[in-house]
Amino acid sequence: GSVVASYPYDDSPTHRLTGVYSKSADDEVFKYLAKAYASHHPIMRTGKPNCPGEEEETFPDGITNGAQWYDVEGGMQDYNYVWANCFEITLELSCCKYPPTSELPQEWENNRESLLAFIEKV
Repeated sequence: GSVVASYPYDDSPTHRLTGVYSKSADDEVFKYLAKAYASHHPIMRTGKPNCPGEEEETFPDGITNGAQWYDVEGGMQDYNYVWANCFEITLELSCCKYPPTSELPQEWENNRESLLAFIEKV
């Protein structure tokens, strides 16, 4: 995991593991929605999630194009965009996939304003 808002495309024509910006026709809209969420999140907006083992990983403005981060062939985000015209972003909210129960109130506080801002944009 990480703390970032990722947007299509997750797959790229080259299928390189990482580093390929795979631009969709609605790239600006996706970046707008991703930034709407990330800019209100106290960790995500820094672009430095500081996840254990990935301390050097950064995301400008707290967002990333999925394939630029890592290529995912056949992912649901791309499928829904291409075949159902659904505009989805993927939110990575924690370095830990299953945070301890004791951390959930803080996770809610970290994400509350982001969720409201995102819903307002949608």
